[in-house]
Amino acid sequence: MTTLPTTPPDGAQLVSLADITAIELLILRRMTDVTMGEHRSRAHGTGFDFVGLRDWQAGDRFQSIDWAQSSLTNFAPIIVREFEQPSTAAVVAVADHSLSTRCGIDGVPIAAAVARAVATIGLSASFFQDPFGLITFDTGFENLAAIRARTGKSHIIHCVDAYQYQQGLLAVPRVGDVGTTLAGYLRRKSMLPVISDFLFDNPNDILKELAFLNARHDVFIVLIDGAFAFELPTVSAGWIETVDVETGRARTVSRRALRNMANRVRDWQAEVHTSARALDLDVVQIGLDQTKADIALSEFVAERRLRKTYN
Repeated sequence: MTTLPTTPPDGAQLVSLADITAIELLILRRMTDVTMGEHRSRAHGTGFDFVGLRDWQAGDRFQSIDWAQSSLTNFAPIIVREFEQPSTAAVVAVADHSLSTRCGIDGVPIAAAVARAVATIGLSASFFQDPFGLITFDTGFENLAAIRARTGKSHIIHCVDAYQYQQGLLAVPRVGDVGTTLAGYLRRKSMLPVISDFLFDNPNDILKELAFLNARHDVFIVLIDGAFAFELPTVSAGWIETVDVETGRARTVSRRALRNMANRVRDWQAEVHTSARALDLDVVQIGLDQTKADIALSEFVAERRLRKTYN
């Protein structure tokens, strides 16, 4: 017998526009309370800085097209001018899109919680008019792809859709280890929430590299509780063949081991939590309770945003 966690059909929507609207309303209510009173401003400039030219991406404004440069390429591709606003700090979500996050149970994949976290963090950044960007990674951080940080709700929706459907992302060249690659991609000090279930080999190695990155950027871990995906139905067979969706390796386990799988995941993630804290990385752990997760994550981001100043 072969047992795999259930996955939604290819292209299935993880977070809908209605979900995003509900998250936005919740954030508006909660943030108004959290941000009441006087707080230190992070603004240190005005206007926009020109940072270069790049290929057009879905969601780019019509006004940003550089018609002269685009004519040189015969509009294939269209070239746009890219600007950054120095008075605000960027928030760049680093989100896990490895195949294991597409697994789940009862049609609810782990990726749904990741996508919702991306939306919540993005809309929280939008509340403060901070630019928001996205970096996705697969197993072992072998392949990274990104969308540059920009402001606006439409851009948040674009990032969420890019995560869901893996479209509109540009490859990030791998240069050395993960910390060096991310540091090379980011132009300035940023808030970096790393969103993952951390159910991959050698998570401590990745945490150490993120801790190195934390010396320059504000890195924290959003740990997705993935134990629910392993609360599998009771089976009558004594031995069950399982398949690792990442590597394709098959393994036969006992019925008892299968029943204990969720507890093993909890123990694994508890060790990840402890290791991250030992490396001075803050951790927010969220589960499938959407309202509870949205509130916890948005308030954490708001508090962190208000007490830190980025140069």
